[in-house]
Amino acid sequence: MIRLGAERLDRIVAVGAHCDDIAIGAGGTLLALCRARPGLRVDALVLSGGGSEREQEEQAALAAFCPGAELHLTVDKLPDGRLPVHWDEAKAAVEELRARTEPDLVLAPRTDDAHQDHRGLAQLVPTAFRDHLVLGYEIVKWDGDLGRPTAYQPLSPEIAEDKVRLLQEHYPSQRHRPWYDREAFLGLARIRGIECHARYAEAFAVTKCTLDLGD
Repeated sequence: MIRLGAERLDRIVAVGAHCDDIAIGAGGTLLALCRARPGLRVDALVLSGGGSEREQEEQAALAAFCPGAELHLTVDKLPDGRLPVHWDEAKAAVEELRARTEPDLVLAPRTDDAHQDHRGLAQLVPTAFRDHLVLGYEIVKWDGDLGRPTAYQPLSPEIAEDKVRLLQEHYPSQRHRPWYDREAFLGLARIRGIECHARYAEAFAVTKCTLDLGD
């Protein structure tokens, strides 16, 4: 197995179609990054939920998932489930985010996610972040769209447990969902951990990356 690390990682971008997408898909990775690199800048964009209780949940949640980081979060007001017919507004939001940051890493949904909002955002990200490493996170749901990831971030048992605890603590509006529970989150993390010889892990799709392996 090839292991590549980021020698320089000062700024990251995290984007989600809905409040809780980022935390579900990459919350453990954010915890690991922010704990290892105090002062890391995190620019986060969520396309829907603005002005509602979900925005308040997201503000508190991402602050907890990014301890010690310089967090800048924008939550827009696009209607849930309607991104394809609000393409121009979504594209403008992503381009505005790009204009104010030069990240070392982008965390975004996967392009083959079955949810139209996730998939649409995933398609927009590389049009704005053309020369950046984009990791496409996965979100477990009823669609059965989990695939074969190409990149893994191992998680210590402590971070995996902290991720689940923070998800339960900060998103009370989602607790009624049948898939939103400890077993689902830790179960997927355990499977991805097996695949990369770790106890737990988060997994990502990488569409394109450029290697710098020496002269």
